[in-house]
Amino acid sequence: MSKWKKTVEQRFWDNVNRDEANGCWIWAGGKTGWGYGGFSADSQYVPAHRYAYELIVGPIPVGLQLDHLCRNRACVNPAHMEPVTNKINSLRGVSFSAHNARATHCPQGHPYDLFNTYITPKGKRDCRKCRGFASNQYKIRLRLMGGTT
Repeated sequence: MSKWKKTVEQRFWDNVNRDEANGCWIWAGGKTGWGYGGFSADSQYVPAHRYAYELIVGPIPVGLQLDHLCRNRACVNPAHMEPVTNKINSLRGVSFSAHNARATHCPQGHPYDLFNTYITPKGKRDCRKCRGFASNQYKIRLRLMGGTT
């Protein structure tokens, strides 16, 4: 059957390779620069993972996006996806901000807890012990340079 006579669903499944080792269904068609699969359906771009989820599971709830639990952006297996908020999806990722949000201690090993965590006016989390140490060092440098504190 020619590519032009196939249904959207048939064209979708033609681009899916099942990886039995980890259960991922790898998209073999075109991918975005970020590694997500996609194809054209009715003259519109359709993200492959969203198409698979809606085809097999149903509509994605309004305001939610799909998080790849397997961390493979080319995977279109709906069992590997969970509808979540943008914030949760971002924090589960591997970005710098996600890594920092998961940190339970500052780089010097002090805990981020109720008593040792300072939230800056810009919303950044700081360690009170480290801030105090830096402040003391600054005051010492000022004294040594002849300034006053």
